Amino acid sequence: MRDASAKAQTLIEALPYFQRYAGRSFVVKYGGNAMGDDDAAREFAEDVVLLKAVGINPVVVHGGGPQIGAMLEKLGVETRFVDGLRVTDKATAEVAEMVLSGAINKAIVGSIARAGGKAVGLSGKDGNLVTARKVKRTTKDPESNIEKVLDLGFVGEPSEIDTTIIETATAAGMIPVIAPIGSGEDGHTYNINADTMAGALAAALGAARLLLLTDVDGVLDKAGKLLTDLTPADIARLREDGTISGGMIPKLETCVSAVEAGCEAAVVLDGRVPHAMLLEFFTARGAGTLISAP
Repeated sequence: MRDASAKAQTLIEALPYFQRYAGRSFVVKYGGNAMGDDDAAREFAEDVVLLKAVGINPVVVHGGGPQIGAMLEKLGVETRFVDGLRVTDKATAEVAEMVLSGAINKAIVGSIARAGGKAVGLSGKDGNLVTARKVKRTTKDPESNIEKVLDLGFVGEPSEIDTTIIETATAAGMIPVIAPIGSGEDGHTYNINADTMAGALAAALGAARLLLLTDVDGVLDKAGKLLTDLTPADIARLREDGTISGGMIPKLETCVSAVEAGCEAAVVLDGRVPHAMLLEFFTARGAGTLISAP
């Protein structure tokens, strides 16, 4: 009876959150270590199905960089990096689409089905969901200090989003699982960073939450303590003093952009923690770093 009482208390604690988020969209970027672990993949699918069952509309956006790299190596396609960024020529773009829209996308759809949900696999190409434009990056020559433009090939970013297909799938009781691939106005296929894709979709949907699952607890201060609540101004300050650095910078830029463009709040948390999403959404304690407007 003690265990049953504890479970009942947990449900009572979660009830206000069920009510608050009912009918709202949660955009979840899924990738990294969790994708390569069967138990973590199963738990992720269970969490997504539970969100749908309590009236929330989850939208999953997934990455797949390591899987793309492995397939390129297997097929003998040379991979070239410039300033740490993968150059995506036509052959690489075709492999990326095959891996992202094919194997990975359908594996996640299958996991959700086994957890009792109904998912539909999509990419940004479907229903004109995402129109992409070519990403432009510059770098400084270390000797001359002159900036030059980097050509990353078919690497894109969202320029226009039409959420009709997501809304249609959601209304039909489906969970959209979206590969970060889009078509450009030039007719080419572009590979899009999954965090960037998720942030753009969260803004377009006016989502209640954008959730970026990572392999760290969230944003940490210089003493290694978790920072649970941040505003865009806080993030700018922490970046300036060096507290935020490396790969966390682009993730937080995505969060800030999404929040400033219409998403209610964004969360960065450790996707390796069992049921981290549920702990974040449905408990007063939370589990990661929440980014919201003041």
